Amino acid sequence: MDKNFKRTLVTTALPYANGPVHIGHLAGVYVPADIYTRFLRLRGEDVIMIGGSDEHGVPITIRARKEGITPQDVVDRYHKIIKDSFEELGISFDVYSRTTSETHSETASEFFRHIYDKGGFVEKSSMQLYDEGAGRFVADRYVIGECPVCHSPGAYGDQCEKCGSSLTPTDLINPRCAETGNVPVLKETKHWYLPLENYQKALEEWILDGHKEWKTNVYGQCKSWLDLGLQPRAVTRDLDWGIPVPVEGADGKVLYVWFDAPIGYISNTKELLPDTWQKYWKDPESRIINFIGKDNIVFHCIIFPAMLMAYGDGYQLPDNVPSNEFLNLEGDKISTSRNWAVWLHEYLRDFPGKQDVLRYVLTANAPETKDNDFTWGDFQQRNNSELVAILGNFVNRAMVLTHKYFDGVLPEARPTEVETALTDEILSLKARITEALETFHFREALKLAMDMARAGNRYLQETEPWKVAKTDMTRTATILNTAIQICANLAIVFEPFLPFMSAKLLKMLGGDTITWDMLGCMDLVPAGAKLAQPELLFEKIEDSTIQGQLDRLTRIKEENKLAAWRPEPQQPDVPFDDFMKMDIRVGTVLECERVPKADKLLRFLIDDGMEKRTIVSGIAKYYKPEDLTGKQVCFVANFAPRKLKGIESQGMILSAQNPDGSLVVITPSAPVTPGSQVK
Repeated sequence: MDKNFKRTLVTTALPYANGPVHIGHLAGVYVPADIYTRFLRLRGEDVIMIGGSDEHGVPITIRARKEGITPQDVVDRYHKIIKDSFEELGISFDVYSRTTSETHSETASEFFRHIYDKGGFVEKSSMQLYDEGAGRFVADRYVIGECPVCHSPGAYGDQCEKCGSSLTPTDLINPRCAETGNVPVLKETKHWYLPLENYQKALEEWILDGHKEWKTNVYGQCKSWLDLGLQPRAVTRDLDWGIPVPVEGADGKVLYVWFDAPIGYISNTKELLPDTWQKYWKDPESRIINFIGKDNIVFHCIIFPAMLMAYGDGYQLPDNVPSNEFLNLEGDKISTSRNWAVWLHEYLRDFPGKQDVLRYVLTANAPETKDNDFTWGDFQQRNNSELVAILGNFVNRAMVLTHKYFDGVLPEARPTEVETALTDEILSLKARITEALETFHFREALKLAMDMARAGNRYLQETEPWKVAKTDMTRTATILNTAIQICANLAIVFEPFLPFMSAKLLKMLGGDTITWDMLGCMDLVPAGAKLAQPELLFEKIEDSTIQGQLDRLTRIKEENKLAAWRPEPQQPDVPFDDFMKMDIRVGTVLECERVPKADKLLRFLIDDGMEKRTIVSGIAKYYKPEDLTGKQVCFVANFAPRKLKGIESQGMILSAQNPDGSLVVITPSAPVTPGSQVK
């Protein structure tokens, strides 16, 4: 940490309490923030990590109405799931609170009122869409209609996801309310706006001139917004769920969730440190680090800093805003609405005791510079080939050999040039890992930490203590002492990444207190110390376990297909006389067999009441021949014959297509005389 700073405040984006946390949230925000905070704690620095649930906004009210419960019921449920899941994963918040707390309500209200009293807001009236049937204004995201750009029928009031165009609700063609289906009308309403343009110059100087060291994705997005020129942004909404706007004439209006939520960092700090919170927010010798996902860059780098500027009174701006890109799942974008995610609380249930495996994989595969992909195959491979085969294998060999040759009592070491070179390598890795952690390159830091375990494996492989023990126990003692010292170093270097493994390993070594300064020392475990019995740090994950997760995702894909299915648009009307030209009849299937060298085709011999006719139909994927033999089917009798795979087909069997593409043969509900016409 820069010597000019005495303390660090780490904040994490507030997860929305409308559902559980998934791996995208973890990889983007919470695991990196925890790694960094644990690293600073190991260095003995003054650091606190602040988190909490974001519990206001329109989606929560909609979920509550759908479930017939109150918004408070919704946020209570998900706040508990989120908080408990974070704790179980080892995300070490100093406080994890919520925006429905009394402290937050008071803080956010006072924040708005202070800026209001200074004349820091602009009051404006505008025409917004209103659902007369429901008696409420409709948020932009909950208006849908035809995109005016690409004419997609399902565009949202703020964006068309098909072509990516940024929209306003009034841009939509034939807009309607997503929740009720009602056609909205325009109605005048009054709101308060933060004039961001007043802070354009200050933000340019602070970001573009003062923080060129920020990650390129953060710096670039900020520059794009500033280059376009900032515009006033509404800070209130017409809604009955949220913090009421604390001024006269604001009945039925609440603070907009994007204004309300970041103030949660301040209110949660107050909750943790009611008497000393200001030194973390207002002392120039404190620094603030905001860990966020890329969808929150504008709020944390443009809007929230402008809010702090508007308030004044010594509030410090963030020193850095490390933001990751998005994590996809099995090649597809994570989507809460489509349930396409790995939910943390479900992972913890399905993989008990494997918190560190998830932390490891999400860090090793972190989307630090570009979107990345989580796959269950990669999860299994990294566990089996890296955690088990490299890290776990080395520790187990070192412990087992020490118990075998010295009854688990650490012998004295007499280092040679080989051990000196190994110590130098570990010290070099420490320096590189430290630099990577200080600059928020956690993926690189983890790789280098695993290189330390690789160095340990290589050392054992090259020194071969199991062979040396046959002739030279003094040299064997040095080798195994050195191996155990490497284990102790691994307990330190992996603590920010794999805290559960670190604690387990430390217990086996008989240690308790560790610091970052101790990393690189080769006398961490004193000679004569009694080591505990070795335990496996990690275990192999079998194919069947991974297949179970893949099967779950397959089911979700099928469910999403069904949920998204809509009937095909009706074909143009046809004259009645044209329809009457079609001769649809019922026939009995006398024979049915697969057509050779044609996976999709079945050949039918049908009794049509007058003669026997052959029809070839492409339904072999959905029926076995014996399933249809003897059954009655509907068919078009007066299609002109055509050849399929050399067989003349004299008609077409009628089928209905399900949303998943499967075909169901149309049959009469009761026996019918062959040749009967369908009327």
